[in-house]
Amino acid sequence: MDVATAAGVSKITASRAISNPSMVTEATRLKVQAAASKIGYVQNFVAGSLKSRRSRLIACVVPTIASGSVFLPAVRAMTQTFERLGYHVMLSQRGYGVAQEQEQIETVLARRPDGIVLTGTFVSAAARRKLKASGLPVMEMWDMARSPIDMLVGFSHEAAGGAAAAYLHGKGRRRIAMISATEPRSAAREAGFVAELQRLGLPPPRIHAVAPPTRMGHGRQGLGELLLADPKIDAVFCTTDMVALGVILESQSRGLRVPEQLAVMGFGDMDFAADVTPALTTIHVDNEQLGERAATLMVEALDGRRSKRVSDMGFEIIERASA
Repeated sequence: MDVATAAGVSKITASRAISNPSMVTEATRLKVQAAASKIGYVQNFVAGSLKSRRSRLIACVVPTIASGSVFLPAVRAMTQTFERLGYHVMLSQRGYGVAQEQEQIETVLARRPDGIVLTGTFVSAAARRKLKASGLPVMEMWDMARSPIDMLVGFSHEAAGGAAAAYLHGKGRRRIAMISATEPRSAAREAGFVAELQRLGLPPPRIHAVAPPTRMGHGRQGLGELLLADPKIDAVFCTTDMVALGVILESQSRGLRVPEQLAVMGFGDMDFAADVTPALTTIHVDNEQLGERAATLMVEALDGRRSKRVSDMGFEIIERASA
């Protein structure tokens, strides 16, 4: 007994419901899905790819999937959108080193996915050459670049850093510091932050560098180091909300009042940001919209319907009690 017979639909309808569910109604999809589950049907992706030359597999390469990663909400929304459109996602963690980056790209290309999503633009020229030579659609997500490999959905980290500096300056802060991770996106935020403070006539900020992936402990340790260098700092901009949370906890342990004595600002607007005490001022990126947009543009490209290649999703500052 095949799935079509068990579901009481035609073979074409059953095939569409399984391979391309967006082409059938929700009721039909659920009926076919229930029938497939009842008879123990497992889709043969290899056979399907031989006929259509489509694997219906999208490879997504992320720097890290560590707890608290700012990338994960966008990746989750992207994955859900791909699944709704009939594709599956293979997730790969590349770390932050160039050697790891090239190794992951080679491994992904060997799997011959239909398309590749990169969370963050790649900095390795060798990796870019391999991706361009593959002929596969490539989506760079959660970043901006002057020369995208193919398609790009993201925002300017440099502009976000500049906006943070302007915000803290507007709140009357003049001895401003930063805790920044040693990876490209944080470096872009740092560059924008430093440039804006210089434009506003302030001296270069004290910056404490930490190795990614960032953790709450980086914030606690970083604030201690910054205060040793300058006990009178009155604001800290952090590379992630997790680091900012560490700064708040360390401030409280030292008897420093936030924001009266020390303003604290994060990046990412993570789930806990609104619930900590004091609530965290941060930079918000619409991760769900970003992930959905990236997946939608990729599927359009696979279907031969390329539209806009570059989408700047922007960001906004969420003002709360910490700054």
